[in-house]
Amino acid sequence: MKYQEIKEQICDVCNKMWLLGWVAANDGNVSVKVSDNEILATPTGISKSFITPEKLVLIDLDGNILEAEEGYRPSSEIKMHLCCYKEREDVKAVLHAHPPTATGFAVAHVHMDNYVMIEDILTLGSVPVTPYGTPSTEEVPNAIRPYLQEHDAMLLENHGALTVGADLLTAYYRMETLELWAKIELNAHLLGGAKEISRPNIDKLIGMREKYGVTGRHPGYKKYNNIQE
Repeated sequence: MKYQEIKEQICDVCNKMWLLGWVAANDGNVSVKVSDNEILATPTGISKSFITPEKLVLIDLDGNILEAEEGYRPSSEIKMHLCCYKEREDVKAVLHAHPPTATGFAVAHVHMDNYVMIEDILTLGSVPVTPYGTPSTEEVPNAIRPYLQEHDAMLLENHGALTVGADLLTAYYRMETLELWAKIELNAHLLGGAKEISRPNIDKLIGMREKYGVTGRHPGYKKYNNIQE
């Protein structure tokens, strides 16, 4: 994908996040790795509904600004994004938002680690709640680092959600899937509780990931039944 097309795609994803109610005011941030040492990121202090290509900032893997219009700089949360890129070579895009239902799980400190939906077994795997970290500090990268090695989606304790992907659309779809799963699990709880899929069927679904071209790191629910993949 061409550089300008990536910029436009970032803006499109930002607008979708805002329309879906995943972000308010200046919440959330998006980044895409465009070369070995270059990252396009959304600027701080701007609503995702107002993001345009020229407002995006180009930084290196150490967070230094390489290119930006006057007055624009990356979010202080960029440290979290840089951690993702440094820890995993397969990650080319990072998305952070506050989808209401999934963030409710993060605020309640409830891991999304039940095997109850076919689509989530295939595409997302378990979603842990990572330890609390003060925004803009190294606490957040340090909190997600151990979980990042195995997970493509995480709930940030009392904060929001984070997804990564081999490209921006993959990271976006994972956030979309996460929020829908959270809504369904909450509804199931109101109806008496979700019922887990049987172990043999879990194994079948995990085995189908390659067939469907699902990539990334999304392990099973090791908390339950000592499931190993």
